[in-house]
Amino acid sequence: MLCGKRVLEHTDPDESMGQGLQIRPTTIDLELEEDHTCVSLTIVDTPGFGDDIDNEASFAKIVGYLEKQHDDHLSEESRIKRNPRFRDNRVHAMLYFITPTGHGLRELDIELMKRLASCVNVIPVIGRADSLTPYELAQSKKLIMEDIEYYRIPVYNFPYDVDDDEETIEENAELRGMMPFAIVSSEEVMDIGGRKVRARQYPWGYVEVDNPRHSDFLAIRSALLHSHLVDLKEITYDFLYENYRTTKLSKVLQGDDKGESASNQYDLSEQSIRMQEERLRQDEEKFREVELRLQREIEEKRQELLVREAQLREIEARLQREAAAAAEPSANNTQETL
Repeated sequence: MLCGKRVLEHTDPDESMGQGLQIRPTTIDLELEEDHTCVSLTIVDTPGFGDDIDNEASFAKIVGYLEKQHDDHLSEESRIKRNPRFRDNRVHAMLYFITPTGHGLRELDIELMKRLASCVNVIPVIGRADSLTPYELAQSKKLIMEDIEYYRIPVYNFPYDVDDDEETIEENAELRGMMPFAIVSSEEVMDIGGRKVRARQYPWGYVEVDNPRHSDFLAIRSALLHSHLVDLKEITYDFLYENYRTTKLSKVLQGDDKGESASNQYDLSEQSIRMQEERLRQDEEKFREVELRLQREIEEKRQELLVREAQLREIEARLQREAAAAAEPSANNTQETL
């Protein structure tokens, strides 16, 4: 529904029972309606999560998958000769669906969201929000946000800079006020008042997927695929990945990473050294470029000064000629008078 078409196949709960957590990435090319640009979107589904009594293995599997994407990027970044076809599979946003119980977060939610927050931008979402009355939904949103604040869960809160324009600040404040986003989904298209809309039908009426009064779907879709797509990526690149990279390399260099074998530690240490050498080489190239640019600018300024000096000498010579020409008639007039 987020992509405007079916992407993930429906999983039969009976067939998947006992299989445990599965991680299924699916990549599609999606054309955005807002600006008609095409993006390659990878959706990672996790069927089976929360089915077990002890979900510790599920936690480790999800976090491990996210960390592996960072490790793959770190390994590629450390190469002297990089693969031009390398695909960056780091996850930029995770929609964490909260069961609509009408209460706050479960212990399961709190623990996993805390663990995920260091690897990915976590966005809390209430799924099947139409199972709650408007009052129950409002109370549930309030309790969930109180739990997020109390347990200090670092979710993506649509940040903005003081330098942003007023419209951006207002938009981000409005999105923060919607959290957690209440989502209603349906693939059934109905005719309501002459309009073709995706909706769910109940004995008392309809719930429209794209109606802002019924669901926050349009707001979260616009944020993910349009207005906040770049910001989500920048936070992944500049904050989440850099923190992970720094921690990873620090553990390796200090020999504290117990999860890595000795050979892997050696490989990453070598990669760290190569990265430093590569960065030094890049810095040297930048300095040479700056030096050459400054030399060119100095030469250009020198040429400009020579041209200016020549122009000034020409102006001075012209003024002298004009002064001499003006003085000659005066001398002739004096002789005639005498």
